Amino acid sequence: MLSFNDYKNLVDERLLDFLPDTGNYANVLKESMEYSLGIGGKRLRPVLLLASCDAAGGDADRALPYACAVEYIHTYSLIHDDLPAMDDDDMRRGKPSNHKVYGEAMAILAGDGLLNSAAELITAQALDLREDADALYAHSRAAHEILRRSGASGMIAGQTADVMNEDKEASADLVRFIEEHKTADLITAPVRAGLMLAQADESMIDDFTTYAKNLGIAFQIADDILDYEGNEELMGKTLGKDLEQDKCNYVSVHGMQDAKAELHRLSSEAKDAIRKYDNSDFFIELADMLESRNN
Repeated sequence: MLSFNDYKNLVDERLLDFLPDTGNYANVLKESMEYSLGIGGKRLRPVLLLASCDAAGGDADRALPYACAVEYIHTYSLIHDDLPAMDDDDMRRGKPSNHKVYGEAMAILAGDGLLNSAAELITAQALDLREDADALYAHSRAAHEILRRSGASGMIAGQTADVMNEDKEASADLVRFIEEHKTADLITAPVRAGLMLAQADESMIDDFTTYAKNLGIAFQIADDILDYEGNEELMGKTLGKDLEQDKCNYVSVHGMQDAKAELHRLSSEAKDAIRKYDNSDFFIELADMLESRNN
């Protein structure tokens, strides 16, 4: 297996290559999409897909379009999340949000374009596989996993619950629903998709699903903590937004001490789920890194 940065570099080198041609009259659309893709980021989700595929003995190069598609979906969600009607944030990754550069209408269209580009990209991968039924099933299954968990029963459901419950009394169940769907679904999806592309056995998929779900919820709790205690320059976005907008999150419901304890518990359970596998060191070190992150 490669290092995190090696996987990240693979994604960064090809991330823009899979975008469709928008035509002369819509050049600004592609420019807007490229802007948000190009301002950096951890690339956590595509790295997880490539590493999971590798861990199960798959072909990471063949999985690269899926990894890039996941990053398209993640980036579209951030573009829309920054809009005034959503979280109303002027900064993303230390640079002006898409709508501050291109306007609200183009930001909406760029997000739409990235989501549809992702769907085009991952479904196109199956078109060359009609002579290999097993590979075709694996690729179709991975595509469905990504699109389902980023859709109306996954990430978008979590975002809806988040938006609709601002300024309302939050419950522990509501916070867990938001964490599981708004954040954890788009971390679970690439892990499961990478394993599906490698045609991993179901017990491995189940164990890594436990890892990914716990990692995803822990990632969101860490974000909640950093919104209160983080460094705005390191985070590259406006902090204190959750408190200002009266968002329901783990810290607001359970308090800072319990949030930090739950972050550690979830990280530990994530690691325990996959320790028995070869190459688990990569995923264990990643969980440790994310638990202690400052951005």
